[in-house]
Amino acid sequence: MEETVFTSAIEGMKLMKSDHDEILTKPFLDVCKMLLPILDKFGAAMAVVKSDISGNITRLDSKYTENPTRFNYLYALVQAELETNTAKNSSSCTNGLLWLTRAMDFLVELFRNLYQHQDWSMQQACNDSYGKTLKKWHGWIASSSFTVAIKLVPDRKKFMEVIASKGDTYADMDKFCEAFSPVLAQIHKFLHSCGVDSMKAA
Repeated sequence: MEETVFTSAIEGMKLMKSDHDEILTKPFLDVCKMLLPILDKFGAAMAVVKSDISGNITRLDSKYTENPTRFNYLYALVQAELETNTAKNSSSCTNGLLWLTRAMDFLVELFRNLYQHQDWSMQQACNDSYGKTLKKWHGWIASSSFTVAIKLVPDRKKFMEVIASKGDTYADMDKFCEAFSPVLAQIHKFLHSCGVDSMKAA
């Protein structure tokens, strides 16, 4: 089987859950990290998104590293903050997980658009994905900067050439979205049940 830019993330997802269907912290963060090199291929257009994702991964990873046994399961990071009433702080791991999951929603939707709408331009695919995911959580400042950034996206054909390999990129793109989407939905459901899923950006 020939590899693509999505192969490592697809493989990583096989290690993401425990036997009891609980999401494991380290494998989840590792899969998120594996998408960063793909974001690099978008150039300046995704610099803010990449920085945001990297920052939230680092925040969660630092907390996990403090006590890998206690924070082996992803939700333990949130539960610890709920116990100390710090979950809604802007610098909390809960807030970091919420925004990381939202950013992953955007990327999954973007890759899905690229796969399902192969006649769409990159800008069209990005705008549609943004409208379905991050937009409702962004205030005027964040929304405006995102709109400007999307105008800098590379030409779709060039982007696909840059990430191309001997493997079937579109097939793996679809495989990745199908596997990761339910995981993100599971995290959203948990955050909603804890009442910590409504935080917005300026």
